[in-house]
Amino acid sequence: MNPPSPKSHAAGTAASTTVAIVGRPNVGKSALFNRLAGRRISIVHDQPGVTRDRLCAPCVRGKKSFMVFDTGGIGSVVDAGFSEQIRAEADIAIETSEIILLVVDGQAGLASVDEELAKHLRRVHKPLILVVNKVDHDKHSDFEADFASLGFDSVLSVSAEHNRGIGELVERIENLLPETPADSGSAEAAAEPLKIAIVGRPNVGKSSLVNAILEDRRTLVSPIPGTTRDAVDVPYERAGEHFVLIDTAGIRPRGKRGDSVEIFSVMRAESSIHRAALCVLVIDGTAGVTAQDKKIAGLIRDEEKPCVVIVNKSDLLDSEREVSAVLKSIRDELFFLDYAPIILLSAKTGKDVHRLFRGIRNVRENAAVKIGTGVLNRLFQTALEANPPPLRANKRFRLLYATQVDTDSPEKIRPPAFLLFVNDPELLPPTYRKYLEGKIREKASFDGLPLLFRFRGRERA
Repeated sequence: MNPPSPKSHAAGTAASTTVAIVGRPNVGKSALFNRLAGRRISIVHDQPGVTRDRLCAPCVRGKKSFMVFDTGGIGSVVDAGFSEQIRAEADIAIETSEIILLVVDGQAGLASVDEELAKHLRRVHKPLILVVNKVDHDKHSDFEADFASLGFDSVLSVSAEHNRGIGELVERIENLLPETPADSGSAEAAAEPLKIAIVGRPNVGKSSLVNAILEDRRTLVSPIPGTTRDAVDVPYERAGEHFVLIDTAGIRPRGKRGDSVEIFSVMRAESSIHRAALCVLVIDGTAGVTAQDKKIAGLIRDEEKPCVVIVNKSDLLDSEREVSAVLKSIRDELFFLDYAPIILLSAKTGKDVHRLFRGIRNVRENAAVKIGTGVLNRLFQTALEANPPPLRANKRFRLLYATQVDTDSPEKIRPPAFLLFVNDPELLPPTYRKYLEGKIREKASFDGLPLLFRFRGRERA
């Protein structure tokens, strides 16, 4: 059976209009993007060329629904190896967007790159608003006149940093938007997509995996580690289901984080694990499990996140024996993440990428499984009788009653949670807890899901 045909557009909205933010480096595009998105998604830094990918998020301001794209700075020579790709990324954003915001720096004045961009954009024949940024107070009100020579009818002065003029900008954008069913506030339009964080150390193929899923070079792919600096939120629809793929910056050991931008990128990646409903841990099949892979897996486990492990570059594994050795090594090294299914694929060739979504579907189905209270208590009673817990300080762990409970998580994938009424939770050794978890997994398929134990003790307050 062929995998379902994917679509890449705004998740959670009915074909939302997209608005591209373009401009030369360091004019405040990312600050404007964050202001419209209502949260700090894009890294804001005074180092030119920080944003390299197209970032996408829904605008939370105003009354109408639209998506906003942030792009890499055009015309930068800071990262010579990326300047051509960044220009291509911006061209793609322009091509796939209905409205364009050309952002210029009011304090720096008109630059030759601004003039070249204006000439390029006039050929696009799409609605365009010239946004003069960094007009931080009334004394800067004459900055707008410096850009009159660009010849655009719609010009607006704003300060993304200080939230000046943003409301009027949103109104102008809304006046250009078509009427869509999404604006009616329907339940379908408000549906939350499933957030999937794609994490791993640098250069294991995270961005290549996203591109293979999208069949679109939406994120920059390069053999240079650290190409992705932001956590890039990519809306995606597949077979009628809505997702947000969070392509994260590679997580490096703390001692190898080079500058403030990279440190911030790593913080974003760690934050992405926290806000995701499910994590996809990407491992380089040719390199095996490294110490950094184990640390990232530990972050996923500590956050109690559902997880799927991807072994990328499977096309470079020469034999079944080599594949078996890689799988055994992963299970041995990531023993604490043994609940995560392992999927082999090749992001470069696209082979078996559809297996990832089959695995995600299985995890979602497993999250809906419930074990009845009677069945659960009989299961625990049998386990305790067959292998009693050890004594600790002349006391033994006793289970009085157990039930599976709903969690208060708003996510679509909720790990199974069990409330255990016990004499004293401190008497339960980690090894025995693992034994009880194993008995539950023998009863029900919870592949991809951590089991959450919550305790209520009698002997401790």
